[in-house]
Amino acid sequence: MGFIPEALIANLSLTTKIDHYAKVLHGNKLFYLLLYGILDNDRLSQRSLEDTFNDSVFKILFNLDEDEKVRRSSISERLSRVDPDYFRQIYEFIYEQFSGVYTLTQRKQYNLIRVDSTIVSETAGKLSEGIVNPGSSKKAVKYSLAFDGMLPGLAQVFTNPKYINEDNALPEVVMAHVKKEPGHQNIYVLDRGLQSTRTMKAFSENQVTFICRAKENRKFELIQSLIVEGQDMDMGESMLLRDGIVRLYTGIPIANKRGNKHYREELVESTFRLVIVKSKAQEGKEYWLLTNDFSLPAKEIAQAYRRRWDIEVFFRFLKQELNTSHLVSLNKNGLQVMLYMTLITSMLVLIYKKANKQGYKTSKRRFAMEVRDLAIALIVVQCGG
Repeated sequence: MGFIPEALIANLSLTTKIDHYAKVLHGNKLFYLLLYGILDNDRLSQRSLEDTFNDSVFKILFNLDEDEKVRRSSISERLSRVDPDYFRQIYEFIYEQFSGVYTLTQRKQYNLIRVDSTIVSETAGKLSEGIVNPGSSKKAVKYSLAFDGMLPGLAQVFTNPKYINEDNALPEVVMAHVKKEPGHQNIYVLDRGLQSTRTMKAFSENQVTFICRAKENRKFELIQSLIVEGQDMDMGESMLLRDGIVRLYTGIPIANKRGNKHYREELVESTFRLVIVKSKAQEGKEYWLLTNDFSLPAKEIAQAYRRRWDIEVFFRFLKQELNTSHLVSLNKNGLQVMLYMTLITSMLVLIYKKANKQGYKTSKRRFAMEVRDLAIALIVVQCGG
């Protein structure tokens, strides 16, 4: 908890003017309420946050007056209007604090950035703005993250329907992360959500190194094979089937005389590298991997894609242990606040997990228990013990 300096929170309250119209739920109180609420509740809601704020244990832990009270409606209104930038700045400060602890060797290890999205639609039918999945009438929200294997380095909330397509969402996250880390040497690993040849070309033009999984049997033109005579094709967990420099096709929109749009296939001048491997564990399963890195051994490219699974585990942790599947707010402002607060809580739990060498579930439970023990200790001291 000491990683969150009270001076920072107090200073941000002034610079962001977050408390301009607030009577009770000042920025620091809302911050601690959401942090404690996420840790202490199995299913967070505005009603459970009301109960948490009015609980004597919470007030003692964060030094609040006993007569301070809030209602659910006040929490709802505050989430819909409070400046999310206040929470973003705290999130980024804590990320910098934690990532600064990495050694040079660890930083190289964490240069592999997994980028992916998850959709939350449960109980989301009343969203003021949302994405509608094909075949469903429910509105949904998309959370997209850049994850370095240890900590979430960047997060975005998408509610505009155009972001149902990952070819629109993922490039925004990648380029935002690139802008945030000038001079980086990151490799961005993505799943099959990214298929746009134009986006891959743009990545290359902006010197963004990527590895993504292509659809099997994607149309391409082979320029040069990188497999040499006598090369060992056994890569341990998989067999190398192809490694070569290729050009890819893209669809060029064409409008006919009637105004109808269709697409004409056209080769893109930029070259990419196609690595095809066959899994030993999954008989007959092939993975087509596209990248603009021509120097890494094929085995390392396959291993980098395999490590992409870390972000799937992290999403499962956010949904199952920190309850992101349940939306506390139904407008984009509140969704952004809750995402930043969930990621702040997740970073505290992840550092606790690393320090104590425990699993996700155990770390979250024991961290919450230690916070509760601290509150009990403060109560004992107040009672003269």
